[in-house]
Amino acid sequence: MKRVILFKNGTDVDGKVFLVTHSLDELLTAASQKFGFTAKRLFTSQGGEIDDLKLIRDDDILYVSEEEGFIPVKPATTSATSQVVPVSSGTETPSCSKSNTEWVTLNVGGKYFTTSRSTLVTKEPMSMLARMFAEGDNGFLMTPSNVDKNGAYLIDRSPTYFEPLLNYLRNGQLIFDNNVNPEGILEEARFFGIESLIPQLESLIQAGQRSRDNAPLTRRDVVNAIIVTPFTAELRFQGVNLAGADLSRLDLRYINFKYACLHGCRMLGANLSWCSMERADLSHAQLDGAQLLGVKMLCAHLEGASLRGCNFEDPAGSRANMEGVNLKGAILEGSNMAGVNLRVATLKNANLQNCDLRAAVLAGADLENCDLSGSDLHEANLRGANLKDAAFELMLTPLHMSQTIR
Repeated sequence: MKRVILFKNGTDVDGKVFLVTHSLDELLTAASQKFGFTAKRLFTSQGGEIDDLKLIRDDDILYVSEEEGFIPVKPATTSATSQVVPVSSGTETPSCSKSNTEWVTLNVGGKYFTTSRSTLVTKEPMSMLARMFAEGDNGFLMTPSNVDKNGAYLIDRSPTYFEPLLNYLRNGQLIFDNNVNPEGILEEARFFGIESLIPQLESLIQAGQRSRDNAPLTRRDVVNAIIVTPFTAELRFQGVNLAGADLSRLDLRYINFKYACLHGCRMLGANLSWCSMERADLSHAQLDGAQLLGVKMLCAHLEGASLRGCNFEDPAGSRANMEGVNLKGAILEGSNMAGVNLRVATLKNANLQNCDLRAAVLAGADLENCDLSGSDLHEANLRGANLKDAAFELMLTPLHMSQTIR
């Protein structure tokens, strides 16, 4: 746990040692109790304000103030335990003696950062910051910059992107919040010449770009594509990733979804009539109440999908083609599948209760353990189908079904 020596602003006598606990507010509260006034702000000896515990180092000498406005720290005397440097004002350059350059305060785009000179110089000795604050026999090798009224060195750059750079110089690790753009940090690293960090940031940005390229499209992406595509043009989502997207109640007629990934996609009540979904991945998708007139789903993967109450029957006579489709464990309860081509389809453990399968083609289909209770199989073609352990209770036309098997 860190400790600091606190003085009341404007004096260097009667300093008190405090442990830095969990928050800046706790430290100010403890100072208020010790000094007998309401401590509101915390400053370095150079006048830079401390607004984050991360800026405090062990055995730092700091000053507390009860004023909302800034009061420069100018102690009356200098004790043996604390060397205090007067704060410069205006645009003057601070004195460059070695005694006042161990700690520096930077004003980066209006935000204050306090750090040690060694942090700025040691990690990247060839960087702009290192050249600004490197010491010679008579002080800094070059004048760092102008200073503000509080004595902080002015740097006209973004504090949001500068902070990760300063932390990198402190501990050698790149750490930043998710809401900070790494491209902005890279730009600052190039500006300040922090060369060791540039390859790491470039790799991070490239990895993020690859991740974005592989990210699934959203409902908004699909809606935007529909809006900008003329009605006479074909809209293609062939091979795209739409996993988990919510496309419920959208008019998606005639769209090409061939080879697309629609895993877990929500398409409740959507109109998918005459869509091409050949070999598309619709596993565990939710299509309850969808319109699927004339849809092409050859060899599509719909394992575990939910298609309750779907309509496949086109009054104009076009038939949905689902030959070779995988509907293992799918739920099609109450769907109108009259005339659907399900030749050599896999319907093992599927729920087809109360379905309309009139004139449907189920030749060679795997119906093992399939529940067809209450379904209408009038004129359905079941030649060569695997009916092992299939349930046919309450069939509407059991006699005709047996004739189609023959």
